[in-house]
Amino acid sequence: MKRMHRVAAVTAIAAATAAAAAAFAAPASAAVQGAYEAEYNGACGSGYSVLYGYDIGELGTVYLTWNERTGENCAVTVRARKGAPVYMQAKVFQTDHTLVSASDSGAYTTYAGPVYIPARGECVTVRGQIADEYVSFSGFCG
Repeated sequence: MKRMHRVAAVTAIAAATAAAAAAFAAPASAAVQGAYEAEYNGACGSGYSVLYGYDIGELGTVYLTWNERTGENCAVTVRARKGAPVYMQAKVFQTDHTLVSASDSGAYTTYAGPVYIPARGECVTVRGQIADEYVSFSGFCG
């Protein structure tokens, strides 16, 4: 009889833990939509989920996305408001292997990128720029 209660208790705890994890495991893209100056525009394509976004002042947001199937990161810089072309950049590189990088820059009206790098088992650094404002962040490891 004691064994039956113990199994029931362990099962109940496991179910509660799974329910709590599911409650906090919303897709990253769902968690960030609307939270930044510019919404993610889906430019990286299907299979990519937003890991993080970082505002570039009030001008827009640079996003880092991840594709679990391919093991690639993608970065895109999105303007908050479409306008006349301005210098923009989206760049992503392996933090410990800076030669493994991808960058797109130029005079754009809405976004720069997407740019992709292989990153399974690697940490990456991302840089986004709009006009003369830029941000850079790192510490995301695939």
